[in-house]
Amino acid sequence: MTRDAHLGVGVEGDAEEKNAAADALAADGGGGHGSGSGSGGGRKLSLVPLIFLIFFEVAGGPYGAEPAVQAAGPLYALLGFLIFPFIWAIPEALVTAELSTAMPGNGGFVLWADRAFGALPGSLMGTWKYVSAAINGAAFPALCADYLARVAPAVSGGRARVATIVAFNVALTFVNYTGLTVVGWSAVGLGVASLSPFLVMLGAALPKIRPRRWRVVAGERDWKLFFNTLFWNLNYWDSVSTMAGEVDRPGKTLPKALVAAVSMTSLGYLLPLLAATGALDVAPDSWGNGFFADAAGMIAGNWLKYWIEVGAVLSSIGLYSATLSSAAFQLLGMADLGLLPRVFAARAPVFRTPWVSIVATAAITLGMSFLSFDSIVAAANFLYSLGMLLEFAAFVWLRVKQPGLTRPYRVPARLPAAVVLCLVPSAFLVFVMAIAGWKVYAISAAFTATGVAVYYLMRFCKARGCLRFSDAGDHGTAAVYQQDGSNAGDV
Repeated sequence: MTRDAHLGVGVEGDAEEKNAAADALAADGGGGHGSGSGSGGGRKLSLVPLIFLIFFEVAGGPYGAEPAVQAAGPLYALLGFLIFPFIWAIPEALVTAELSTAMPGNGGFVLWADRAFGALPGSLMGTWKYVSAAINGAAFPALCADYLARVAPAVSGGRARVATIVAFNVALTFVNYTGLTVVGWSAVGLGVASLSPFLVMLGAALPKIRPRRWRVVAGERDWKLFFNTLFWNLNYWDSVSTMAGEVDRPGKTLPKALVAAVSMTSLGYLLPLLAATGALDVAPDSWGNGFFADAAGMIAGNWLKYWIEVGAVLSSIGLYSATLSSAAFQLLGMADLGLLPRVFAARAPVFRTPWVSIVATAAITLGMSFLSFDSIVAAANFLYSLGMLLEFAAFVWLRVKQPGLTRPYRVPARLPAAVVLCLVPSAFLVFVMAIAGWKVYAISAAFTATGVAVYYLMRFCKARGCLRFSDAGDHGTAAVYQQDGSNAGDV
C-alpha cells in the first residue's frame, strides 16, 4: 500500500485513520480484499494442525535440551524446564493470543509494532524477527545431514552432504508451496512420529527411576549455557502470528492452539528429562547434544537409540518447514503493509501460497546452511530479544492508547498486572542480551543498521516509483489487520 505514513509524512494523523478504519472493519465482521488478504479462498488452518505447527515453531521435541543437564546438572535442568514456561513461554503465548486475535492479519508482530508505534518500528521488528528466523531455519538442513551421517557416513561431507542439504531444502520448499493445510497436517504426522520414541523410553525407564538421581548438580555450572539452552528451546511462540490470516476462526482457534502447544511442549521436555536423568547414573558432562539417543540405548537397547535418531531427523524436517512458513508469511504481511515491494505478496495461482516469499526465504536459508556461524546464531538470539522487547512494549502501549480495540481474546489482567506480565520476561531478555559478547553486539548492530537502511530505501523507492507497492486505501489498510473471512470476532 502507498501511504504517507510510510513516507514519514503525517504519521500521527495517518495512523489514526488507519486504526479507525481497521476497528470499523472489525466491527463489521471483517471483509477486506487486499492483495494478500486471507488465503484467497483456499482452505484455512484448523485447530489440530495449528497446534503442531506451533509445536514445531518452538521445539519439535526434547532434542536440544541435553546441554541444560550438562551445564548445571539434573536438578537445575528439571527446575528450569518446570519453571521457565511460567516466566517466559506462557507470557509470550498470552500476548500472542491477544494481539493475534485483535489483528488477525498475516505479518503478526510486524502489524502490532506498526499499529502501536508506526512504520519504522514495524519495519525494524520485521528485520529483527526475519533475520532471527532465517538463521534459526538454516541450522535444520545441516542438522538433518548430521543425523543421517550417523547411519550413512558418506553424507558427512563432500558432494553427498551438499546434495542432501539441497534436496532437503527443495523438497520442503515444495511442500510449503502446496499450502499451509498440507504443511499443518504433515506437522501432525511428524510430531507423532518424533515424540513416540520418547513415550516408549518413558515407559521403559519407569522401573529404573531413582528419585535421588534428580538431585544431582554439576560440579562446575555454566549458567550462560544453561539459560541460553532454556531460552533457545522455549521461544518463538509468537511465530504463529505471522500466519494469523490463514487460520480458521482465529478468535477461537489461536488461543486454544497456543494453550495446547504450550502444554505439549513443556511436557515434551520435562517428561523425557525426568525419565532419562532418573533412570541413569551418568555424569552431567556426558549430556551433550544428541545424548537422548544414547540414554535411550542404555535404558532399552540400540533399537530405541536408532528410533530416537530417526525421530530427530523427522523433527528437523518439521522445524524447518514450520520456520519457513512463518518467515514467508511474515514477508507477505510486510508487503501488505507496504514495507516491502508488492511482489512478496504474490500468491501462487492454484495453492494461493506466497510463492515469492517462500522461494526467497528458502534461498536465504539454503545459503546459510553451508556456513559456520556460531556468533551469528548468538546474534540471532539477540535480535529476537530486541524484537520481543518491542513486542511487549506494543502490547502494553495498545492497552493504554487503544483500550477500545476489539480483542476477541483478552489476557485476563488489568493494566498493572499486564505490565508485570511483560516485565518478568523482559528482565530475562535484558539478562540474555547483557551476557552476549562484543561480537554479538557488533553483528546485531550491523543487522539493525541494515534494517533501518532497508526501510529508508523502500521509502525512497515508493517516492520515485522504482518498485510497485501495495496500493490500498483506508479500507484496504484495515484489511491488512482484519483478514478476509477470518471471523476474528467469532468467539
